[in-house]
Amino acid sequence: MVFSDLFFIFCFIPLFLLLYIVCGWLDKFRIRRAESDERHLKRPMLLRNIILTVFSILFYAWGEPIYVFLMLAVVFVNYICGLLLYKKHNAIGKGWLFIGIAADLAALGSFKYLGFFSGVLRGVGFDVPDPQIALPIGISFYIFQSISYLVDVYREDSKPQRNYFDLLLYISMFPQLIAGPIVRYGTVALEIGHRHATADDVAEGVYRFIIGLGKKVIIANIMGEIATSLLGGNLENMSAAAAWVGILAFSIQIYFDFSGYSDMAIGIGRSVGFHFPENFNHPFTCNSMTDFWRRWHISLGSFFRDYVYIPMGGNRRHQALNILTVWFLTGMWHGASWNFIMWGLYFGLIILIEKYTLLRWKWVPKIGLYIYSIFFLLIGFGIFYFDDFGRMQQFFTAFFGQNESQGLPMHVETAIFDNLWLWVAAIILCLPVRRHVENLGCRMIERVPYAGNYTVQFCHAIVSIIILICSVALLVGATNNAFIYTRF
Repeated sequence: MVFSDLFFIFCFIPLFLLLYIVCGWLDKFRIRRAESDERHLKRPMLLRNIILTVFSILFYAWGEPIYVFLMLAVVFVNYICGLLLYKKHNAIGKGWLFIGIAADLAALGSFKYLGFFSGVLRGVGFDVPDPQIALPIGISFYIFQSISYLVDVYREDSKPQRNYFDLLLYISMFPQLIAGPIVRYGTVALEIGHRHATADDVAEGVYRFIIGLGKKVIIANIMGEIATSLLGGNLENMSAAAAWVGILAFSIQIYFDFSGYSDMAIGIGRSVGFHFPENFNHPFTCNSMTDFWRRWHISLGSFFRDYVYIPMGGNRRHQALNILTVWFLTGMWHGASWNFIMWGLYFGLIILIEKYTLLRWKWVPKIGLYIYSIFFLLIGFGIFYFDDFGRMQQFFTAFFGQNESQGLPMHVETAIFDNLWLWVAAIILCLPVRRHVENLGCRMIERVPYAGNYTVQFCHAIVSIIILICSVALLVGATNNAFIYTRF
């Protein structure tokens, strides 16, 4: 099940919210009853947490019921290790930390990388069978959350969760389970036991969800069709125009697809009282590769920074090795394929070079920095897109204008001009337009609180209705609606 599915929008979410509201009333009744008896209620969110956990398990089991048991086992191992390592900064504590992280990585490695490494061994002459193991959806995300939980407990940045089901709620929470953002335990630890969603929270959450839905359905899905039509066929005689337009369409697709999912996850979380971190900050307005990766998939970047880069020495020692290691792991995280490893090392090398050149040069004009960034980003997305090195070579031959086919072929012209409104809208929305509009709304509320607030809410309602109608119309009969990052 995905967020942009009609069943999810019109059945799963309404039923969940209805039961969640009912459980909220029952929790309040429990609180009032405890207060009348002069008792302290230890778990005021009990019923709401139960319904959220149950729906999270149902959401995950919808497509892969067998892998629910894997997630339950991972949570149990982290639950036990978290309790045993807390406040033990000796060999025993480090041992339990090692066991927990090793178990997490073993689960991730077995399902995600066993087939890859067996293929490598077969390629060098070893008779190793292909394990044929399917990749559980979202495993890269919830394994990283599990690791962050253990490390934060060991560092005493967070206290261990003493209730297994509350830890299960944190790991399995369906808004961010499948494709992030990667939420640190400390970010939501207090909200698991004590949270409150106001009417404004619900309204803002619904609005954010619909914005994400529009990004996915209206922009990403159509851009994906354009990218597939230009990059998915025979590339032998591809023109330079087809290569550039195709990879630009894919870049726009993956941004709106992933940032749309993050918006939807943040919106659902906000509606039930959770405040997930932002995952994107208009990355296509960057002025360097370093700046781009500070803005793109922020939760993954901060994870590698805090749990790999800094512990290895950060900027203090072996900086070059640390950067390349982080980017090698970033590539591996995205998938068990050589093109992802190449993609990670490609960006790691560029960022390493930037630290000694571009980031120290003050004389380079901003427009030059922007053109440089977009050019090398498109190359990076080309490496990301093709897992077949033969097709990748054909693509880059066309991308750099080495094919005989030149000019603007008819199918490329059609892809551009038949969807001109979409290209214009996508490019505009890559800019911080929404932020400026929201700031304008905040200033209006400050000047005329009553009228300004109702004006902003009215505009949000109109925009939401338009986006929802357009999205539903496009979803009816849609054949390919999966989020790209669910396969990572």
